[in-house]
Amino acid sequence: MFPSSPVTNHPHKSISRHFQPRSFIPLQQNILWKLEKGIVRNVTWHEDGTLVTLGVWGPGDIVGKAFSKIEPYEIECLTKVEVTIVPANEWYPLTEVLLAHLQQAEELMVIRSYKTVEIMLIKLLGWLAKKFGREVENGHLIDLRLTHQDIAEMLNSTRVTITRILTNLEERGLIDRLPLHRIVLKEEQIWHYEI
Repeated sequence: MFPSSPVTNHPHKSISRHFQPRSFIPLQQNILWKLEKGIVRNVTWHEDGTLVTLGVWGPGDIVGKAFSKIEPYEIECLTKVEVTIVPANEWYPLTEVLLAHLQQAEELMVIRSYKTVEIMLIKLLGWLAKKFGREVENGHLIDLRLTHQDIAEMLNSTRVTITRILTNLEERGLIDRLPLHRIVLKEEQIWHYEI
């Protein structure tokens, strides 16, 4: 159920595991996972099957079931991922990690609180660009390869709505869409977008 590569040992004796996109990281109460490479998201879903994204995490972040009381709960790989295990006996004060989780939850809550999906999407793209983007000639490249369905699930919207808004943003010159679901956020235009 959890496709991954064999466990390998690094010279500093931490255990490393590799996961493919769309696979799930195993959940164990006594283990946290430190992301070395790649991007994951924590998800849950409503009774009707609607998926809800709880957070999006990248290299240096720590994730695990111990941070949540939400049921059901999964950690899905959005890209190829390498993680190392942080066993319970090494959970020395993780104040910074806990603060990062709280701050991200608040940031996503604020993004989802805007009155229109268009504004939520623009705010989400700006947040993703700051957290995971890299500068390119005409803006910030969000190189996460998120599908329109992934974005819809983050904003509790529909794929059709996200596709329509992305097309509109591209036509207005606020973004460029590249192959493999990548987006370039054009800084000059998007940061001055009037809400």
